[in-house]
Amino acid sequence: MDRDLFNIIKQNMELEEINIIDYSPLTLAYIGDGIYEVIVRTVIVDEANRQVNKIHKAASNLVKAETQAKMIHFIMDDLTEEEVKIYKRGRNAKAVTRAKNASMSDYRTATGFEALMGWLYLTGQSERMMELIKKCITCIEKAR
Repeated sequence: MDRDLFNIIKQNMELEEINIIDYSPLTLAYIGDGIYEVIVRTVIVDEANRQVNKIHKAASNLVKAETQAKMIHFIMDDLTEEEVKIYKRGRNAKAVTRAKNASMSDYRTATGFEALMGWLYLTGQSERMMELIKKCITCIEKAR
């Protein structure tokens, strides 16, 4: 049984095969931002049944650019060469939008983190993505 969410979606929605090489780093960051947020929301909801505004605040603290920028530094030594290349492509991409509540440095670093998550998701490496995210969340919680 295929446990990879992307492949389940692809099969059920009858999506065409993709060539990940053709995707821009900002497209990878776009999907990476979404899948990372779903994972964070799942973790937060599992922790306790509480008011939605408290759930939102807890999730927001983990998905903001400043936190994502810290996270990539926690896992940098664990990344493969290919993962580092994907991260750097995302970090160095020229975004049209500006950072709203973050420094430009944190915003770009977070974009690299999201691009890496998007690439892992789209290449069917959900287990690896989860391993890295778990380490990131654990390190952030210890740092508090």
